[in-house]
Amino acid sequence: MRFRKALLAFALCAAASPAFAQGARQVEIGYEISFAGFSGFRIDLTARFNGANYDVESRTFKEGLLRAVTMNYDGRNRAWGGFTAAGARPAAGSLSIMVGDKPRTWTAQYVGGELRETHNPEWKPQPQQAIPENERRGSLDPLSAALTVGFAGDGACDRTVATNDGKRRIDVILKKVGTEPAATAGVPGARGDLLVCEIFTKRVAGEFYDAPKEAETERERPMKIWLAHFDDTQVRYPAKLEAQTGFGTIRGKTLFFRERPLTPEESQAMRK
Repeated sequence: MRFRKALLAFALCAAASPAFAQGARQVEIGYEISFAGFSGFRIDLTARFNGANYDVESRTFKEGLLRAVTMNYDGRNRAWGGFTAAGARPAAGSLSIMVGDKPRTWTAQYVGGELRETHNPEWKPQPQQAIPENERRGSLDPLSAALTVGFAGDGACDRTVATNDGKRRIDVILKKVGTEPAATAGVPGARGDLLVCEIFTKRVAGEFYDAPKEAETERERPMKIWLAHFDDTQVRYPAKLEAQTGFGTIRGKTLFFRERPLTPEESQAMRK
C-alpha cells in the first residue's frame, strides 16, 4: 500500500505545477520512482495551456525489475477546465487503469457544484464501502485536485486536498517543513531554494484493501517532497520524493523538464 500512496502523492504534485503556465504552451515532465534502489514506476505528464484553458494528461506505468516480476499496471489520467482569478475551474477529469488484465475507467464531470460520475465496469460497492454524498461533494479527481493546488505557488503546502478516484475518497495533507538551497538538494536545473513539505494521506471513505490498523500506521509515516522552480514562472514543480517503509526507501526524482509553444493544431485539439 505504501508504494501506491507514494505514487498518489507524487502524481498529485506533479500534475499541480504547470497550472501557472502563461500563453499557449506545452510542458512535459518525466519522473522515476524507485524502491530499495531498483527502478519501479515512471510518471510522464503533458500539460497544455491556451489562454484560460488547460488540458493535462499523465501516464503511470511500471518499468525495470518491478515490471518483470510483478503484475502489469498502466494508469492514465486526464483533467481539463479553465482558470479564473480565484484559481483553477475544473470541468472534468478521467482515469483509465489496467491492473493485470482488468481495465477500469472513471469519468467525473463538475456541473453546478455537482459531481457526475461514469464507471466502466459499473461499481457496486458494499454498503460499508460506499462514498457518502457529503464526502463526494467538493472532492476532485487526482489531476483536477492537483491543478487547484498549483495556484498556491510558494504556499503549496499547509493545505488538505480532497481527492476521489471513483472508488476511494482520500485526503492528501501537505505540511511545510522548511526550504533547502538548490546547490545542496541535488536537483539539476532547480533555481533558488526548494520548498520541502511532508505529505500525509488519510482515507475517508470507499473501497480499501488494507486493514484499518495498517492504514493508520502508514498514515503516521509522512512522505517528504521537494518542490523546485524550473522556469521563469512562480510555479514550484515537484523535484524529488522520499518515503520510508519497513522494507526500504521509496524515492522519486525528476528525469526531464521540457517546454515549448503549442502549435495551432494542438491548440485547437484542447478540450474546453
